[in-house]
Amino acid sequence: MKQFFLLLLLLSFSFSIHSQKSKTLDVVDIIKKHGIEKSNVMEIANWITDYNGPRLTGSPGLDNATKWVVEELTSWGMKNVHLQKWGPFGRGWEMTHFEMHAKSPDYWPVIAYPKAWSPSTSGNGEVIYLNIKDKNDIEKYRGKLKGKFILMDSILNINEAFEASAKRHDNNSLLELANANTPTPRSRRYRNNSGNSLRQDIWNMLEEEKPIALLDRSYKGELGTVFVSGARVADGNVRDNGKYVVPQITLAMEHYNRVFRVAKKGIPVNLTIDFKSNYTNADGMEHNIIAEIPGTDLKNEVVMFGAHFDSWHTGTGATDNGSGSAVMMEAARILLETIKESGIKPRRTLRIALWTGEEQGLFGSRAYVAENFAEVDGFAAKSLKVAQKNVSAYYNLDNGTGKIRGVYLQGNNEVSPIFREWLSSFKEMEASTLSLSNTGGTDHLAFDSVGIPGFKFIQEPIAYSTKTHHSNMDNYDHLVEDDLKQAATIIAYFIWKTSQRDEILPRKENNLKYDN
Repeated sequence: MKQFFLLLLLLSFSFSIHSQKSKTLDVVDIIKKHGIEKSNVMEIANWITDYNGPRLTGSPGLDNATKWVVEELTSWGMKNVHLQKWGPFGRGWEMTHFEMHAKSPDYWPVIAYPKAWSPSTSGNGEVIYLNIKDKNDIEKYRGKLKGKFILMDSILNINEAFEASAKRHDNNSLLELANANTPTPRSRRYRNNSGNSLRQDIWNMLEEEKPIALLDRSYKGELGTVFVSGARVADGNVRDNGKYVVPQITLAMEHYNRVFRVAKKGIPVNLTIDFKSNYTNADGMEHNIIAEIPGTDLKNEVVMFGAHFDSWHTGTGATDNGSGSAVMMEAARILLETIKESGIKPRRTLRIALWTGEEQGLFGSRAYVAENFAEVDGFAAKSLKVAQKNVSAYYNLDNGTGKIRGVYLQGNNEVSPIFREWLSSFKEMEASTLSLSNTGGTDHLAFDSVGIPGFKFIQEPIAYSTKTHHSNMDNYDHLVEDDLKQAATIIAYFIWKTSQRDEILPRKENNLKYDN
């Protein structure tokens, strides 16, 4: 009789283990179902861009978008949804009206955009090209620039593009990434400051003269694509309260070239502008958006994932970085649905973070890391806080709308076999490349710099660098639905697998000490 009950007990235990394993094995299929078949990523992206874009840090537009995200994540059942204050960032800015026209030698509307933090300006005036080669030339213009439009650039010849502006990775480009050697440690770069003195004198003179506006051309892009970021000042920070900023406008290359060519012939070119903007954000502080899915037996440990939520102001910040924000929000939604359907809960706490101030220098993510994980000096960590030990990984997405083809390992070779196993579940989605390379320019660097495994995914380039990054064409229309679905699905799985491991992910060696 004892043997019979022992057999029943063993069979019951075996069935329980098999059932749990079956559920675990089914998780990837559940994630794929909610990520591909029942995706909501484009709806999220639509709200972020068409309704809530643009989202310049410090602007009312970003504040409104932030409020929408908080309400959305809360409605899904995310926990600990809150804003993390950081700063001071300085004054914000919003554009409320802009139009620009050529009045003579004939009329035509000008394609142009103000640079962020430019003040309101209006009026009619003649164009003057500022042709300064040395400090003696500055005096030729002194007292002659008030009430004028100043051309800051020479002409740029445009070569017709006979190749597509959008592309995907091919076998050669992926092989090159896969064969990359272990990267050398990052070192500080020192700029050659020759010529800075002349530039400083020019800007000082311009601020004294107070022209109607400074005009430059988009540094790339044709057919009306305009790449625009922020204004500059002769000295200090454009975001400092009370700082005078000369109005600065960037023209489409073709339109700048037309103005320049006519003016060079000695024919007067007169422009008119009506531009209104406001300085905002009176307290100078900004906020990141944080939310969680609580863990269970390892709930004090964390898996973080995020993207920057802020954008520039000429488009709606779709590929930079509404796409990344939508994908990370969608990954959170997929995980909530997976937990509900499978009945399995994450072991570690899953924490999403949408950063602000990225475009001005990764300010939001760096502030978060400094508050929670390390004592820092700029990007360099001086010492670590105990909470740093509890972050298994941070995953980031910020290279446009393209689907994931693999992961940049940031020199962390020990995670390679782990990630390779996880990616094997997505062979049909063409994501299999692991590169030891460092990749920079976005928020994973804040985590990597303090010894937390921080990763950015390898993405298809599409037309990110050529057309949409920081341009007036960065709009919802350039999002690729199937690519965003794929990215959200893979990232959700990476987050899940990181949560369920017995150990945190392997870390690169460092000499940083923990605070007592």
